[in-house]
Amino acid sequence: MKKSSALAYVGHNANGDREKDDFYPTPENATQSLLDKQKFEGDIWECACGNGAMSKVMIKNGYDVYSSDLINRDYGEIGIDFLESDKQVDNIVTNPPFKLATEFTLKGFELARKKVVMLSKISYLEGVKRRELIFNKDKLERVLIFTRRVPFKKESTQKLAGGLMAFGWFIYDVNYNGKPQIDWI
Repeated sequence: MKKSSALAYVGHNANGDREKDDFYPTPENATQSLLDKQKFEGDIWECACGNGAMSKVMIKNGYDVYSSDLINRDYGEIGIDFLESDKQVDNIVTNPPFKLATEFTLKGFELARKKVVMLSKISYLEGVKRRELIFNKDKLERVLIFTRRVPFKKESTQKLAGGLMAFGWFIYDVNYNGKPQIDWI
């Protein structure tokens, strides 16, 4: 494997072409696959809503969704810093900025009364820090692993991005105390 390919696989941005603020809208079928396997009770906060890609699918499926983002992408309430919020909701479902996934998960535990669901790389399961801060809490109920790679679109070019990284839905339940189940979508 070439060095540049190996670096890309682990998330290094060798070409300097990563989308600003890690903005990769979630494909509709990725969100729908979550909703086909996981039902939610109560309201949902999509706290990194971007252009509304996930929110629109959840609303179409009958959920009451509050959408917000720190950055203006012409959807939801703008200027809301999720990591500074004290808004309590039943569920949080989002595709967080990759570099802030740990922080978003921990904040979700503080704010959600039921489920916290994050779209993350499967490699998110690795790491001493995450094990201590997140996984040792035994709140991870399920991981839904995509059997096919998620084809994200780069917003700046509308070209497909991804392909080397495997993703999954990490479903936490703040009222759960046990080991996670793994399933495939």
